[in-house]
Amino acid sequence: MKQPALAQEINNAIGAHGMWKLRLRTAISMGSSDVDPRTACRDDQCPFGKWIHGPTIDTATRAGMPYQVVRRLHREFHESAGKVLSLALSSRAAEADALYNGEFIPRSEKLVRALTKWKGEVS
Repeated sequence: MKQPALAQEINNAIGAHGMWKLRLRTAISMGSSDVDPRTACRDDQCPFGKWIHGPTIDTATRAGMPYQVVRRLHREFHESAGKVLSLALSSRAAEADALYNGEFIPRSEKLVRALTKWKGEVS
């Protein structure tokens, strides 16, 4: 995969996954969301997930440590997002908030750090 295209996908992912913070905070406070928790917990449903699991990434990139780390962290991010969203939509706002701060935010930050590092390596 060409480096500029890879860097652009990573940049898009950083922005899109940052929006999850707002989406989850809103779900916790409002008790509703336009995203189903069963979809949110899947790492292959967002645009970045479709890309990272898709056929456009070459074998060498897939074999690299940055790809492997980001793919794992992306999966963990979505697992946490799905759990937070499920609690929020089940009128368990306090539990959702605790999970948001205790698990989701650290995973989100770790994913963004890994994406940023990967982007720096390909730019």
